[in-house]
Amino acid sequence: MNKREEEKLKRQQEKLKKELERTEAMSVYEKEHSDCQYICGIDEVGRGPFAGPVVAGAVILPKDDPILYLNDSKKLSEKKREALYDEIMERAVATGIGVVSPARIDEINILQATYEAMRQAVAQLPQEPDIFLNDAVIIPGISEEKQIKIIKGDAKSVSIAAASIVAKVTRDRLMVEYDKTLPGYGFASNKGYGSTEHIEALKKFGPTPIHRTTFIKNFV
Repeated sequence: MNKREEEKLKRQQEKLKKELERTEAMSVYEKEHSDCQYICGIDEVGRGPFAGPVVAGAVILPKDDPILYLNDSKKLSEKKREALYDEIMERAVATGIGVVSPARIDEINILQATYEAMRQAVAQLPQEPDIFLNDAVIIPGISEEKQIKIIKGDAKSVSIAAASIVAKVTRDRLMVEYDKTLPGYGFASNKGYGSTEHIEALKKFGPTPIHRTTFIKNFV
């Protein structure tokens, strides 16, 4: 091995060491509850958009086989999210996804719809979690004693980060599909959020069946 290759290997090893340390730091809550067999991270995506569903992810990660590079889904590139999504779906002990429609959001409000999506995601898990690590909420309808609310949890817990990635990739893929059948609003790029292009299309063409009427009152 020449000097250049040695230096490259050294850099790679240093990078891996830093990532292992970062992952360890993001596993504090999981370590605190290491006596629990099934630790479930929960997060949602899509509370703010004008269109599309709210989506929740529930993930139970393997305890002694860490998935590296997990982070708040908003801090990751689309390519990295997609790669991590595949790895999570392949290696997680269990995953669940909840999807609540725009009509249901209008009917019960976004907070209640978020809780509903989270309960759906949990209901899909084949295992009963011993503890839930939630991003900033306590979910009604699930035993409160088993829930831990962590503010900005998707940046502090590997389990919540994994759930945020599963939820975001699932929702983004749905919005790309909607863009094919409902062109003109830019759903593939804005994912239903209120971009300039989206607002202009709303004013020009009116709402689609996937718009949240309670969110767009000021624009139509």
